[in-house]
Formats: sequence, C-alpha cells, structure tokens
Amino acid sequence: MAKGLLFASFDFSTAHADEFHDWYDTEHVPERLRVPGIMNATRWIGADDPTYAIATYDLESLSVLQSPPYLAVGGANGSPWTKRVTNKAKRIMRFTGDQILPGDVVSPPNAGGLLVASMNVDPAAEDEFNEWYNTEHVPFLASVPGVITARRFRSDDPARERKYLALYNLESVDASRSDAWNKAARTPWSARINRYFSDLLVIRCARYQRGG
Repeated sequence: MAKGLLFASFDFSTAHADEFHDWYDTEHVPERLRVPGIMNATRWIGADDPTYAIATYDLESLSVLQSPPYLAVGGANGSPWTKRVTNKAKRIMRFTGDQILPGDVVSPPNAGGLLVASMNVDPAAEDEFNEWYNTEHVPFLASVPGVITARRFRSDDPARERKYLALYNLESVDASRSDAWNKAARTPWSARINRYFSDLLVIRCARYQRGG
C-alpha cells in the first residue's frame, strides 16, 4: 500500500517564536506521534527565510487522517494551545496525499536538508506532466550528489490548495543549489512543462534543531 503524507507549513513571524517552537516540540508533534499509523515526524526551518516552519509526517496510509485517534486531536478538536498558536501564525500550505513515486519510501533519518516543490497543473497537460515528472525530473534530481530520496505525492482532497507535491531529502540544503542540481532541473522538457504550472511553491529547508 502506498504511504501517505501530512505536510504542514507556517510563517511564524507573527507569532512568538519561543512559544511556537515549545508548542510544536512539546505538544503538537508528540500528540501526533501517539496516533497509530503516523510513522514519524520531522521538523524543518526555511533556509531562505528562517520564519518558515515545515513539518512532514509519513503515514502508513492516508486513511490514518480519518481514524478516531487522529480526529480526536485534529481540526476543531485541537487543544487551546494549538488554536492560540496557529491563529497567530500564518499558514503557508497544508497538504495531504498519497505517495505516487516510488510509493513506499519514508523520510530518511539522516537528511539535513529538504526541498519542497508543490503546484497545480493545467489538466490538458497533466498526462505529459506526470510522464515528465516520473521518467525525467525525479530520476534526474535523484541522481544529483547529495540527494538522499526523491518522492512525489498527489492529493485527491477536493478542498486542496495544490494537487501535487514533491519532497527531496538532501544531505544538506546546498545540494539543491549545486550546478548538478541546476543542470538536472533545467532541461528542454522541463522548460516546456513548466509553462503549465500554476500556484508553484518552492521552499528550501534546513533540518530544525531545538535551540538552534
């Protein structure tokens, strides 16, 4: 069965940074890790903007998010602390989806960097978009030195902000700024497909370290 993903990102520049991190580290992440089927949780900080906070949660399947243990702490059932902190911060994007490539890979524990790419695509070009992503774009980027894993996800949530998301776990964020990365990402096919993107969101991240 394909693994699922819960992805959350905030701009916490309008919140109190110490409280934001205390809430995430001491309540929010532990609360979610107690939910059966949530396999791990990894926090990231924006490499270009350190007021961006990103969290990724690998799921045994997307159905975990409909389970009673998750619903007991999610959404309207969030704690008073959750509601206070998230009302102060600005949500960048929340994404839930199934892993469509490779299908069953989870976040590596040794990654020091992450590149997030999420977008919508013109439905008229969606078949070619997926062919390009699966047969050229992900394999090319996965072969770049410093890339540990490359994964794609698709959301079928009708209320979604974006349909597709890719995560590239890196030895360090520098891998996504290398000449090899740029060469792999900027092919003629890429240039043609990029014209069909909309709502493109790209975030480079460094692994979060408490107190760092």
